[in-house]
Order: sequence, then C-alpha cells, then structure tokens
Amino acid sequence: MQKNLLILPLFYAFFFFGINQLLSQNIITDKPSITLKQPPYLKVGDTVAIVAPAGILKNREGEINKAKMLLKSWGLHAVIGKHVFNQGRHFAGTDDERCEDFQNALDDASISAIWCARGGYGSVRILDKLDWTTFKNNPKWIIGYSDITAFHNEVHNLGVQSLHAMLCTSLQDDAETIKETIATFKKAIFGNALGYSLEGSKYNQPGTVSAPLIGGNLTILHTMLGSKTSIDTSGKILFIEEIGEYKYHIDRMLQSLKRAGYFDNCKGVIVGDMTKIKRNTTPWGSSIEQLILDVLSEYEFPIAFNMKAGHEKDNRALILGKTITLEVSKASSEISF
Repeated sequence: MQKNLLILPLFYAFFFFGINQLLSQNIITDKPSITLKQPPYLKVGDTVAIVAPAGILKNREGEINKAKMLLKSWGLHAVIGKHVFNQGRHFAGTDDERCEDFQNALDDASISAIWCARGGYGSVRILDKLDWTTFKNNPKWIIGYSDITAFHNEVHNLGVQSLHAMLCTSLQDDAETIKETIATFKKAIFGNALGYSLEGSKYNQPGTVSAPLIGGNLTILHTMLGSKTSIDTSGKILFIEEIGEYKYHIDRMLQSLKRAGYFDNCKGVIVGDMTKIKRNTTPWGSSIEQLILDVLSEYEFPIAFNMKAGHEKDNRALILGKTITLEVSKASSEISF
C-alpha cells in the first residue's frame, strides 16, 4: 500500500509534464478545422434577389437598374425586393419591411443568391427578426460588404460561406474604373478560381498559414462582441477593413477585440483598405499600419497589408468561411482560395 502511495504522485507528475510538453509544441492546442457549407455556385439562368437591409436608397434607382443589367449580361435573372425603395427615416423602409424582403429571399427556393443593394447602417436591426431555418437546409450566397458584415457573421455562425464583395451601389462608379471589383465578383459567384498577389509592405509580418477566412468591417465586428453573432476566430484568418474613423478609434476597437480574446488563437490577419481616416486635433503619431502592428505585437501569426478590399473602388471579392492559404513576406503576399 505504501509503495502504491509513492508511485501515484510520480505518475501524475510525469503525466502533467507530458501534457505541458505537448501544449508547448502546439500539438494539441488547435481546434479541429471546421469546413463550412458552400452554397451552390451560380449558373446561367439562376436568379439573384436584390434587397436593401440597411441604408436608404433615395434617388438611387439608376444604380439598381445597372445592377439588374449587369446580372442580365451574365445570363442571370434579377428580382427586386418589394420594399427596396421605401424610406423609413435613415433606412430603406421600416425594420419589418426590410426584414420581409430579406426573409422572402431566404425562403424562396427559386433564389440562388441575395445581393445587398447598399450598406450604411441597419442590418443589425433585423438580424434577430429573421428565421434562418430554410436557409440552413438550402444555403445560398449572401453578398455585400461594410454593414453587411453583420450578415456575414450570422451566416458564419450557421456554418455557411458567404461573399464579401461589391454592393449594387458600387455601380455608382463607371464600370471601367471598377473592372477588378466586377471581375472578381463574377468569378466568385460562378465558382471560378480566386487568387491575389498583394503589394509588399515593410509592416508585413511574414509567415504561411492555411485556415478559413472570416471578418469584414472592423466597426461591425466590434459591435458584435458580447452577442450571439460575434464570431469565434480560433484557427481562422481574420480580414478587416474600415472607413471614416479616427486612428484612436481604430486602436480602441482593436484593443477591445484583443481584450475579448479575438486574437489569442487566430491564425493570421489580412488588412484591407483603411479609407478616409479622420484627422484628430491630437495627432496619433504613427501610421495606421504601425498602429495595427502595435496592437498585435505579442502575436506571431502572419499579417498581410495592402489587400484591395473595402471602401475603395478596387474592392476584390473574398469568400468568407472558405479555407485559404496566406503566404506573407516583406516583398509580397499571396492569397489562394
């Protein structure tokens, strides 16, 4: 009996030593990779629903018509939500009206994709009103960026891929000036291969990783914290973009995400366009790139700058939820879907 009592502590000591060794080598810390369901790619003859779940579309009928014509040129049909041009204060109709259009598009088996007319603000107001039951059984592409990040988060948590790409209102610009925006959107929805070579940056943090891509607009990611729509970044590559913020506010949002554990098990970060950064009366004192690196200084995952995606004319499509390979060096970065 005494001999057994002596052996037992030694057994536990060796057991926990072995576990710690495995943890230190990152052998058992990673969660199993999750494969998200991919909606069927579009084919000629399919139908796309255009809905307006957020900002108002006052005097923007021309852009919606351009969107219809673009889809038609690709052999696709377009149906416009009943309430798209409604006006409800800041929004394209009341919450119930915007929700009705989105819900109809989710539930209609003849609809292969849902293309959001514009961002702005308002998507979060209808998230909890939507019933995703039919969508989960028969997923379809949800397309957009900026405020539409709220839907990308929701869909990701349902286990489905989605498309971070141009809005209908992106067609306010001459098609010649947004060639890559349109071309990569078309490639993505028809299932043609996507891949990007990014301009190098002295701020890049080198490394190579393969993992699912997630993310979108930084403000929306930040405002999802603490809700069921916040995303788990463990084992994933995070993409971020932003428009119209002060540097100190970008730092504040990143610090909040960091304190919430957003980056603890993240596998990489891709930084898109940081557009129209506001000037504060007190200068921040560093570039936006250095600001981001300072927040992420304790992490060793690869960080790539200069992804052409966000609120600039050149807004390349990204398939969120799809596993990508990210290769980063100071000279360049490669993204393969």
